[in-house]
Order: sequence, then C-alpha cells, then structure tokens
Amino acid sequence: MGDLLLVRHGETEWSRSGQHTSWTDLPLTEHGEEQAKSLAPLLTGRTYARALASPLGRALRTAELAGIPGIVTDPDLHEWDYGGYEGVTTVEIHRTRPGWDLWTDGVPPGPEGHPGESPAQVGARADRVLARVDGVLAEDTGDVVLVAHAHFLRVLTARRLGLPPAEGRLFQLATGTVSRLSTEHGRPVIAEWNVRP
Repeated sequence: MGDLLLVRHGETEWSRSGQHTSWTDLPLTEHGEEQAKSLAPLLTGRTYARALASPLGRALRTAELAGIPGIVTDPDLHEWDYGGYEGVTTVEIHRTRPGWDLWTDGVPPGPEGHPGESPAQVGARADRVLARVDGVLAEDTGDVVLVAHAHFLRVLTARRLGLPPAEGRLFQLATGTVSRLSTEHGRPVIAEWNVRP
C-alpha cells in the first residue's frame, strides 16, 4: 500500500504573524518560496498515483516549487473556514474571549459565503478526501500527496488515525513541511511528521 504524504504550504505574511487564514489567498513570502523549493528533495524519487492540492494559490505555488507533478485541485482540501476570525490572531480573540479554543469553541460567522466551520464539518471534508484516496492507495501503484493547510491537514491526520476531528489539536504542523502517513500491520500510523530538509 502506498503512503499518504502531507505537504503544508510555505510561509505567508499571515502564517508568520499568526493570523487565521482560510479564504484570503495570500501569496507565499520570499521565505515561503524558499521553503517550498527546499521540499523537492523530500518529494522526488517517488511514484505518485495521485497528487492533489487545495485550490488556493499558496498551496498550488508550493506544489509547483516543490516539483510535484500532475497536481489536480480538490476543493475539499481548502483550509478551515474561520468565519468571523479570518485575519485575526488567537491573542486578539482572547482579549474578548479568554480561553477560546478553535478545536472546542469553533468560530462566529463571517461575511456572506463564510459561515465558519466546526471541527466536525472540517472532519467531514477530510473524510471525503480520505475516501477518494483510499482506493488509490490500496492499488499500491504509488503514493498520494496532498498539498494543503495546517488545520485541515491536522484534522485529516486525526481522521486517518481513527480519532475525532478535534484531536487534530495534537498534531502541530509548521509551514513548508512534509509529513508521511503510512501503515503498520494494516493500521494507519504516522511514519514521519513535520519534516524539513
């Protein structure tokens, strides 16, 4: 069975400042572009049965600079919709909601078209992605690579391991990294996490 490779996009201005970034399509910073290029040695030499990316520019640019061939966009790989907390840092949120936690408290609605998402809603998207790639991985014709965003990939990892979506809180994920989910004795496992060259 192939492995599932998770690539978090390179740094943006808001990932550097800690601002929640879902639909705001910021470009990679110069450092983020260097991070993406540096991932190429970790990703070359593999056979990819499928390569999917979030439709947002920061993910697509990371895939391009990392040299991942045959990328297809998948809207389910979009980052968590932060609703009214788009562009806001956790520190700023805590000024009015001390103790707020994304994983348990969710987000308020944002502008039209951005109602925000709960962990369960993000988990449902992650489950759809996993259902689509499971058959590909079972064919054992290569790995599957997903290029996306921190919170979404953390939820997807929790779901892959059979955990509730909110347990994605356990998996810190830095910009410009590769993680590998594999199997051991038929069970999903984390084989590598948060790897940089």
